[in-house]
Amino acid sequence: MRRTYGIAGVLISAMLALAACGGGGGGTGGNPLDTSSAAPSGTATGGGGKAIIGSADFDENVLLASIYAQALEAKGVQVEEKPRIGSREALYDQVKSGGLTIVPEYNGNLLAFIDQQTTAATTEEVNAELKQKLPAELEVLDSSPAEDKDSLSITKDAQTKQSLNTMEDLAKVSKTMTVGGPPEFKKRWEARFKEVYGLEFKAWEPTGPTTADAIKDGTIQVGNVFTTDPKMTANNLVPLQDPKNIFPAQNVTPLLNKAAATDTIRTTLNSISAKLTTQSLLDMMQKISVNKDEPATVAKEWLTTNGLG
Repeated sequence: MRRTYGIAGVLISAMLALAACGGGGGGTGGNPLDTSSAAPSGTATGGGGKAIIGSADFDENVLLASIYAQALEAKGVQVEEKPRIGSREALYDQVKSGGLTIVPEYNGNLLAFIDQQTTAATTEEVNAELKQKLPAELEVLDSSPAEDKDSLSITKDAQTKQSLNTMEDLAKVSKTMTVGGPPEFKKRWEARFKEVYGLEFKAWEPTGPTTADAIKDGTIQVGNVFTTDPKMTANNLVPLQDPKNIFPAQNVTPLLNKAAATDTIRTTLNSISAKLTTQSLLDMMQKISVNKDEPATVAKEWLTTNGLG
């Protein structure tokens, strides 16, 4: 349901990593699993140091990596970009080994990758557990307010007419509604929705990536849409508030190789996190998905606007 780019097997992930690292961005290509020169490069005590920045194979993560890369270059850090590496398995292992210095992560999914039994829900709970459970080679920096997380969303018109602002409100009318989402959505969430919010739906429809469009055209009345999906705005949809935190926090959070990170790297990335909001991420993704702007161009514009470029 969530965009968990750690689902693929490790072997497949490694193959994707080998295939992806040779093109795009500011990288020089080569094997991302080759750590012969990566770890020592960031251990310098003076200057900005060096950073190898990787990203998963979807536009939002590429955008975030470009924001990190361009901001660090402006601070004198020597940056190499390795975009679209693949799954979380490949990225995580490479940061741990020193083959990558930084990747943009989502704190809730990162914690679930490390501990599948976690029940942490809020940003504070998730980050506290992360700091306890990450291996010694890794660290997370400040989380941004920006989140790309699951939501149950409806049209703005339905929200207004039926006074639906929260998932608790939805319980009053859910039995008259068809809900949509990925194929696994019902299996994962039906019992939990009923337990926490008393939600019972007339029908469950597997709508997958077309969920936002299905809400707009009335095929379904409520659906599982990610909060930074550009169609949230384009289709005039609104996410229902989740006061009981059934969907865990998914704040954008830098994951670093601790030995390779310098003070300049940490300070710069924390400055980015302080200014990155869900709305700004949504606006940037609108430019990439709808206007077809390049992620690097959108990243540069955001950094300039926020005095970080």
